[in-house]
Amino acid sequence: MSTAEPPSTTALTGPSLTGPSLTAPSVTASYALAVLSATAEGTGGSGSWALPTDRLEYGEMRALWDEVLAARDAGPHTGLLVGDRIRPEGLHILGHLVLTCASLADAAQAAERYHPLVSQAGTVTLDRRDGVGRIGYRPTVGPPAMHPQQVEAVVSSMVRAARWIAGDDWTPLAVSFAHPRAGTAEPYARFFGCPVTFDARDNAVTVADADLDRRRPLYDPALNALHRAYAERLLQQLSAAGTVADRVRQWLERAPLGDAGPEDPARQLNLSVRTLRRALHAEGTSWRALLDTARHGRARRLLETTVLPLDRIAPLVGLSGATALVRAFTRWEGVPPGAYRSRCRPGSCEPPG
Repeated sequence: MSTAEPPSTTALTGPSLTGPSLTAPSVTASYALAVLSATAEGTGGSGSWALPTDRLEYGEMRALWDEVLAARDAGPHTGLLVGDRIRPEGLHILGHLVLTCASLADAAQAAERYHPLVSQAGTVTLDRRDGVGRIGYRPTVGPPAMHPQQVEAVVSSMVRAARWIAGDDWTPLAVSFAHPRAGTAEPYARFFGCPVTFDARDNAVTVADADLDRRRPLYDPALNALHRAYAERLLQQLSAAGTVADRVRQWLERAPLGDAGPEDPARQLNLSVRTLRRALHAEGTSWRALLDTARHGRARRLLETTVLPLDRIAPLVGLSGATALVRAFTRWEGVPPGAYRSRCRPGSCEPPG
């Protein structure tokens, strides 16, 4: 993914966003099977899933959860059980990519980008400020379409995946859920090992910056790059017939960011700007958020792969100057660009997550 030269400042058309009509959210078969295998009754498999990368329409996944929750031994903590028992293969390539990440921050960034390979029914975000990071999960389907246990399975699986890197005794600072608690508090306290709140503003795992940035003593960047390249290829295939947000992300990967606006991707999708914004909102994101993420990713690549000064990088990522770049990059990464670059020689860093 890294390049020796910075992106051209000439106008780019970006990849075509036309194609099949927008699809409903889908979930990979590997995660569906992981949910089934995590339940005591093992409600069966499905002979129709030939490969772990096969996709289920979200309605099928909801029906599977209906079946799981109707089992005799199911209860309000079934979501915790599923998340606690998740294994790397249940998340397919994302699980294996997380296992080879250099730090929790790298793993969270990988989840932010590649979570659609597991499920398009929700988005993962990483927000860092004031010495902590919040790894959030927001469903992209309406509350009636998703059981609270499904949300709890995702959030608890994120903590379980973090423990693959940080160790089984690692605990976050706090966990929150947007829905009310349905069962007793003790299983949540036992699994997460930290304060857990309900009826909160969002679903999130709060992590100390020191934990996010702690490097693993043994890290193989070549193996991580192999997993990331495969994940990127699968993401491109999914995006070819994916959501509006997927297609806008694809366009932003190659577009000049200095004067990027929603008009161009909207035109290629045959949508009005208003309809585009409404579709992105329904998918749990916005044009501003996608543009910010694209600027973040391009800034990382330029810092990792070039020796360009900050005042030349800034316009390439659509910012007014070096001061604006320092401010934005510190918000994204928790460190200024100079400090980030000093620990990452050009051409040697792992690709951004």
